[in-house]
Amino acid sequence: MNFKNTNAEITTVTRNMDEIEAVTGNIYKSCVIIAERSDQIAVDLKEELVSKINEFASTTDNLEEIFENREQIEISRFYERLPKTNAIALKEFLDGKIYYRDAGQVEEQA
Repeated sequence: MNFKNTNAEITTVTRNMDEIEAVTGNIYKSCVIIAERSDQIAVDLKEELVSKINEFASTTDNLEEIFENREQIEISRFYERLPKTNAIALKEFLDGKIYYRDAGQVEEQA
């Protein structure tokens, strides 16, 4: 996923709960969907961050010599400035970019 081009809010924003509820018809279902997507984004983001930091890792394991790696610091700062995963997930949810299905409705239709 491309986290650089997300237009989710970085700061706290007051939300209209009716908008969130209107997507699924139930606020609790909406919250669960957003939370699960947020977890998925967090896992992807962490894997990407760890792989980028490991590219610049030094192979020496000497406790006396600790090196400051500028590349690692810049990568970490970039990821710290990104919006939180729940804000990204909420933006995707409200924009209709998340696919979800209700298992209870699928069973009733069959």
